[in-house]
Amino acid sequence: MVLSEMSVNPFGDFRNQCMRLLSETLKESFPSLNLQPPALDIPPSSKFGELSSSICFDLAKRIHRKPLDIAYQLEGKAEVKADLFPLIKTVRAEKPGYINFFVDLPKLASLTLCSVKTLNFEYGYVRVEKPERIIVEHTSANPIHPMHIGHARNSVLGDSLARMLEARGHKVTRHFYIDDVGRQSAVTAYGCKLLGGLKPEGKPDHYIGAVYSITSCMLEIHRLKKAIAEARKHFNRVEDLQMLQRKQDGWISVAANLKERFPDLFDKILEGFSKVEDPEFKVDDMLRRYEMGDEEVKSLIRGISEVCIEGFKQTLSRCGISIDSWDWESIFVWNGDVDRCIKALRNTSFTFERNGVLELDAEKIAEFLGLKEVFGVRDGQEIPSLTLIRADGTSLYTTRDIAYSIWKFKRADRVINVIGMEQKLAQLHLKLALCALGYVDEAKKLIHFAYNHVRLPGKKMSGRMGQYVTFDELLDEAVAMAYDEVSKRSPSLDEGLKKRISEIVGIGAVKYALVETDPLKPVIFTWDKVLNFERNSAPYIQYSHARACSILRKANVTVNGDPGLLKERIERDLIIMISRFPEIFVDAVENLKPHLIADYANSLADKFNTFYASFPVMKAKPLELSAARIMLVDAVRITLHNALSLLGIEAPERM
Repeated sequence: MVLSEMSVNPFGDFRNQCMRLLSETLKESFPSLNLQPPALDIPPSSKFGELSSSICFDLAKRIHRKPLDIAYQLEGKAEVKADLFPLIKTVRAEKPGYINFFVDLPKLASLTLCSVKTLNFEYGYVRVEKPERIIVEHTSANPIHPMHIGHARNSVLGDSLARMLEARGHKVTRHFYIDDVGRQSAVTAYGCKLLGGLKPEGKPDHYIGAVYSITSCMLEIHRLKKAIAEARKHFNRVEDLQMLQRKQDGWISVAANLKERFPDLFDKILEGFSKVEDPEFKVDDMLRRYEMGDEEVKSLIRGISEVCIEGFKQTLSRCGISIDSWDWESIFVWNGDVDRCIKALRNTSFTFERNGVLELDAEKIAEFLGLKEVFGVRDGQEIPSLTLIRADGTSLYTTRDIAYSIWKFKRADRVINVIGMEQKLAQLHLKLALCALGYVDEAKKLIHFAYNHVRLPGKKMSGRMGQYVTFDELLDEAVAMAYDEVSKRSPSLDEGLKKRISEIVGIGAVKYALVETDPLKPVIFTWDKVLNFERNSAPYIQYSHARACSILRKANVTVNGDPGLLKERIERDLIIMISRFPEIFVDAVENLKPHLIADYANSLADKFNTFYASFPVMKAKPLELSAARIMLVDAVRITLHNALSLLGIEAPERM
């Protein structure tokens, strides 16, 4: 076998050679057995090689021999053939019965460093053989207030997924679903109407958020006043009365806070609110009229939503996050798609009415079509029904999402919805509704990419109460803190460059903090971790990249490097790690795990900094060794850049 000078997956080539050698050896040793392709794992320590197989334990059960005896037999036969596989240095049996494969490091080093240099900013991005059309729907924040830190995790995860899938070769479009039909939009519109129309001041989404919070607060106080008055009529409802009064006190406290923050806006809305006898009816009427397509209400709510979305676009653009399609929920109501879905569901045996409300029997669908195991529902778990239409005839979010999902599948082979884990039941309902309509294959390709909350110690968030930490505030604070750190570390930098680097570092720090944790685990957001330049953060990885760039700027290579001279333990670790990047990438994309890329980038930065602290690069002797180490530094630079790029994080050349 001839070793190529370039590979899209150097360690993958080594793995394939090991699999071929082991398969051929097994076939020769046990020709009568029907054996599956052997699995190869990364051993816990490099003293056991770079890859290891436990197949001897399975064989031992079948042929009633000791695993170690089988391992020694395979070792003997494999060693004879190993010369035919250039990346394999040797094969060894290891107690109690493993087969371990050791790489020919000089050859892997040469292959890896040449491949990185040749592929440059495409290195690691292994292309899929059969590309798919994939829609990634992410963020989809309600257009009623600014994006907050919870939305930020959604945006960063969704953007990372889209980047990774694109790098894999898929045709990806990023969609944002504008929830303009819900009651919250009607509340905001009612507040704007009380103000005499839409008159944004400052960043538009922040203005809309203030209007929504103030109006929502006043509606809640009004509702509680009515409930308290009713409770006072009944002497046996003392506990209810006390509970309602406590709630009212809480909302009055919220109102005082909102008045302090937005005095003019608060007073104007209050003045209009005090003149209306039944504001709840006005909001509900506005919601009904919007679903019916009333032109006056359409103009108002659409206008408010568009203003708020303009603010979203500014925030996302600052983070380098783009949206390809802004999909209005109302379109699917007005064009009749939602009604057609409801009518089609009525014609199945899976709907029923309860107290004038149309329900979808999700449990019956799952049982009848045998879908519980398919969609990960536990045995014995009963799925509650889904309300399709309220008693007043208005539709619900999930009902409208059915029509939207069918629309998406006309444009994609696979759909990924980046939505909080609390929407697990809603997403299951959606899949079962699609199955009831005959879209079983599509439902199986509808992926709920769930994620957990972001927690800021000492902070409680509520959009209705106007209590949240906005994405914008988070970015501003991160950039300001990054500026202080950059100024400390590089005081001689030009002021403009300091600000540019601070923007890159601050935004990168926030994005990394939101993506580096497993999505199903909560993120505990603390600044001492987010902006730590010494370990596991975007600034740490970015600083490592900048360090590599600094070395390369100073390098003066006059001879060709020989990768075979890279024999130190940390050099070996770096070569192996860089060679494995394509495998890590494929694993992360196929299993939709962007945090694996973040973890890899941090580990590579760790090893590079250990190398930098331990050995000279430009002053290394002989010159060929210096040149080889410069090649290694360049490979680290490119690989760190490519890993960060998948997360939407810039890799600065100076810090």
